Amino acid sequence: MHFDHGQIPAEYRQYIGRKTLFVLGMSATLAAVLVVAISLGAANISVSSVARSLVGLVTSKQVEIIVWNIRLPQALAAIIAGGGLAVAGAVMQSILRNPLGSPFTLGISHAAAFGAALSVMVLGGGIMTSSNVGAISITNPYVTTASAFIFSIGTSLIIIGVTRTRGATPEVMVLTGVALGAFFTAGTMFLQFFADDMQLAAMVFWTFGDTARATWTELTFIAAVTFVCVLYFFSNSWNYNAIEAGDETAKGLGVRVGRVRLTGMLLASMLTAVIIAFLGIIGFVGLVVPHMVRRLIGSDHRFLLPACLLVGAVLLLLSDTVARLILAPHVLPVSVLTAFLGAPAFFWLIIRGGRS
Repeated sequence: MHFDHGQIPAEYRQYIGRKTLFVLGMSATLAAVLVVAISLGAANISVSSVARSLVGLVTSKQVEIIVWNIRLPQALAAIIAGGGLAVAGAVMQSILRNPLGSPFTLGISHAAAFGAALSVMVLGGGIMTSSNVGAISITNPYVTTASAFIFSIGTSLIIIGVTRTRGATPEVMVLTGVALGAFFTAGTMFLQFFADDMQLAAMVFWTFGDTARATWTELTFIAAVTFVCVLYFFSNSWNYNAIEAGDETAKGLGVRVGRVRLTGMLLASMLTAVIIAFLGIIGFVGLVVPHMVRRLIGSDHRFLLPACLLVGAVLLLLSDTVARLILAPHVLPVSVLTAFLGAPAFFWLIIRGGRS
């Protein structure tokens, strides 16, 4: 049945209005948090100076260097990574119809860690240095990044290959991912056992997710991949709504369930692999944020996916800012903070879910 604007039921307009208001509110919150996050640090800059610099008005040379060369790339990396991981997690949970679906439960992050460890071990990518950042650095960051990405995307292709032969069911995908995660964890432990002190330190250093690693060039590449993948996910939001109602229902509505599931899985995995390869492992964002947003606005993917993008961006940007300041002048890797915050938050969601 078709309704013109005047015939749309008031309840439905209210339903849409609440979700739209939430998305707009989170957009404004993200803009405000971005300006405040850039203003905070070892050298505090006023919010007004940051705002003027961001819109292109001339400020002092020192402010320009701090804002554009140091803090803005790190803040944008947190926004893109947080939003991308949250949307990837939401898509995986939807197409797998499994609340534990995420890049980390499917073994993708474990594969990245193994790829990085293999690069450090075989190519000698880790070296002891003496700097104000730390005692360990990666001498071949691009080779290490490429190795991590290859193993991440390879894991995704193996999962998809297995499901092509066994049928693209959610259970097969999840079990294959869990098995691959255990395999790559064992492989990483094997490499660590034979590594010397320098190599072991470099392997551990790489696994710490750090948004400060990305340069403007790398940030542009991550943003481009994120944009393309997110655009595809948004365009398939109706298909994801249909799949959540069940495969048979979705097929009855004309959705090509197998193709949507496999394509969604591949793109979500690719998006995750790119973020992890450049920034390291950042846990819990892709798992917890979709659950939080579902509790706030429901499971309609037309609003769930944009809301996950914004909430994930805000949460990781806030976490990154706190991680920079909490132990100043030392900088805590943001992955440590997200793990500390993510585990209790997930327990809380489980308890609330059980009570309801």
